[in-house]
Amino acid sequence: MGALGMMVWTELKLLLREPAAVFFTLAFPLLILFIFGGIFGNEPSPRLGGRGSVDVSVPGYAAQVIGTATLIGLPITLAAYRQAGVLRRLRATPVPPIVVLGAHVAVTLLATLVGVGLLVIAARLVYGLAWPAAPGGVALALILATLSLSAVGFAIGGALPTARTAQAVGSAIFFPQLFLSGAAIPRELMTGPIREIADALPLTQVVILVGDLWTEGTWSGGALVAIVVMLGVSLAVAGRTFRWD
Repeated sequence: MGALGMMVWTELKLLLREPAAVFFTLAFPLLILFIFGGIFGNEPSPRLGGRGSVDVSVPGYAAQVIGTATLIGLPITLAAYRQAGVLRRLRATPVPPIVVLGAHVAVTLLATLVGVGLLVIAARLVYGLAWPAAPGGVALALILATLSLSAVGFAIGGALPTARTAQAVGSAIFFPQLFLSGAAIPRELMTGPIREIADALPLTQVVILVGDLWTEGTWSGGALVAIVVMLGVSLAVAGRTFRWD
């Protein structure tokens, strides 16, 4: 096993020892699914364009998994490692920095895909979730969105001094988007100023990109451009602000 594989395996084991991280990445989206699925079911509704509530909501719940892992989990881990001197010691080893950082991205991506996979399986078995119109496109969109928001997570966790600060900042960025972007409540139910605010949020672009591929099998050009731009800008910011000690 190479250096990257060993780092990924180690980080994965550490992640599984964190109950909060496991809950919010894997269990919390399922809890939301069962709460709203139990209330609204998945019967076709005119308000939702003839689709069921679960069919409309699952792409948003997938974005929720991505946001939790990248905007909260990743910054907390990076800040905690810096606070404990782990990043400084890793930088002093022969392992290249890109391998250290790449391992965090790989674990975040793996956790995201597992979380979304569990969500889709549960929604299909319990509520008869419709399969995506473009499964390959959905998978690519999930990977791209995870990479883009991971860059945001690096920009947050790479600059903040403590895990507690990273948690506060990450939560302040994530939770308003959770309720406004369509990651918890379908965007189809939002109107007026709320919808206009929601359309400007980064997580909304993830919901739109995944949702369009899921229901129509088409790429939203605007959302795709926004996510790619966010990736580039966040990498540039992280490159300037990331500190190892």
